Amino acid sequence: MAKTNPLQFLQQVRSEVAKVTWPTRRETVITTIMVFIMVALAAVFFLVVDQLLSWGVGFILGIGR
Repeated sequence: MAKTNPLQFLQQVRSEVAKVTWPTRRETVITTIMVFIMVALAAVFFLVVDQLLSWGVGFILGIGR
């Protein structure tokens, strides 16, 4: 493996960072909102599944009278 000096490494890093396509503020806000919506949907889904499983186990064990 070829060794590079620190200056050459920093130049390579800078050229790679220049190739990155950074999201716009609008894209970041929309993506953040979508993440919060998906988290809320997942929370509701797992709440419903947990309640159904709790009810089912209680019914099977006979403690849900």
